[in-house]
Amino acid sequence: MFENLDPVFLSRVQFAFTVAFHILFPAFTIGLASWLAVLEWRWLKTGNQIYADVYRMWVKIFAVTFGMGVVSGVVMAFQFGTNWSRFTDAGGNVLGPLLGYEVLTAFFLEASFLGVMLFGWNRVSPKMHFASTVIVAVGTMISAFWILSANSWMQTPQGFTVGQDGLLYPSNWLEIIFNPSFPFRFVHMITAAYLTTAFTVAGIGAYYLWRQRHVQHARVMFGMAMIMAIFVAPMQLLFGDLHGLNTLKHQPAKVAAMEGLWETQRGAPLVLFGMPDQQEETTKYAIEIPKLSSLILTHDLDGEVKGLKEWPAEDRPPAAVVFWSFRLMVGVGMLMIATGIIAIVLYLKKRLFDTRWFQLWCMALTPAGFIAVLAGWFVTEVGRQPWIVQGLMRTSDATSPVLGTSIAISLTAFVIVYVFVFGAGSYYILKLIGKGPEGEPAAYGDHGVEKPPIVTDLAGEKGGQNV
Repeated sequence: MFENLDPVFLSRVQFAFTVAFHILFPAFTIGLASWLAVLEWRWLKTGNQIYADVYRMWVKIFAVTFGMGVVSGVVMAFQFGTNWSRFTDAGGNVLGPLLGYEVLTAFFLEASFLGVMLFGWNRVSPKMHFASTVIVAVGTMISAFWILSANSWMQTPQGFTVGQDGLLYPSNWLEIIFNPSFPFRFVHMITAAYLTTAFTVAGIGAYYLWRQRHVQHARVMFGMAMIMAIFVAPMQLLFGDLHGLNTLKHQPAKVAAMEGLWETQRGAPLVLFGMPDQQEETTKYAIEIPKLSSLILTHDLDGEVKGLKEWPAEDRPPAAVVFWSFRLMVGVGMLMIATGIIAIVLYLKKRLFDTRWFQLWCMALTPAGFIAVLAGWFVTEVGRQPWIVQGLMRTSDATSPVLGTSIAISLTAFVIVYVFVFGAGSYYILKLIGKGPEGEPAAYGDHGVEKPPIVTDLAGEKGGQNV
């Protein structure tokens, strides 16, 4: 059945499927961990129990999301060996240490102190608990640092030499880690994670306000999320522009695909919408704004922008996918900025928390951050094709010598397992959201005791015998 399917294509589909699932969880947990730290800081500073209640609700969601992120990440790591062995063999000397540092410096940190976040209430001091939350938040940043450094190196490789055996060997670790695209990609992704969390929290807060449930808690969620939308969403536009200029310098073919431009020209128009045709080498039905692409990309109305015809056909990325993914990402970003502007107006009118249509609007935008993140990564990864390491190794040369049948079977198994496992996780998160924030429990967990007994307590009660 699958004998005639291309193993390279199937490997790409399988990795795209798993990475699309995986990226949703870190994109959420990075922002959520930082927000939890702010919530707990506000609780310690003000003594307002509402902040603690909101924290307790969202830390449970964080734990489930963190767990699903770990599981999906492990699957991705295995695929490097099963489906991409030639790439692993060639680039392992560079990428292996980066991924190893992520585990050693970030994952262990997050996993350890997550336990304190979840089970440390009434067992450690409030300041120690807050410190644990901050450490976990920092850990998510460190994790993103290493992962994005590795990915950015694949986009803009430097700091290596090619050995006589054809393998890549590190020559300058600082150049590898801080490669040309890394600073821009790191800031852009972290900001995207914050916005993803903000609009998720805003949507849930808006739902509670709309249903008139947990109103005081909802005002905290909604208000803090809108602050993020007001200030951070416009900043993301600036960061995206800087990232785009960096991409123009190092990966101009990707930018040409993003813009839907085929001919190199001065005063290049901005193609708002159209249908890029790879075969006919044109963008059909294009709706254009004259010279705007040159202005955005070169900051000059008559600046030169290269078209896709500058590269051989085999070196061009799939233009249609990159073109529409980029517009989806930018479109969602504009909706976020518009939401922030509306929030300012409603706040000045003292109607931020009781405007019904705006609550419905924010509920509809709950998944907006996730959509933008996925669209952005489609631009990044598809726009790099046909290279797995830009200019060094083609994707077609990076796969394992595995039959298409085997890959197709494993892909089918992944889809089935992911539906059940992550479906169950998502269902549990929805149950937590439906339950909403609760006050501090009178007992610890469901055991009916104020605090779990510990060995030293039992020893004191029994005189140190039979413990």
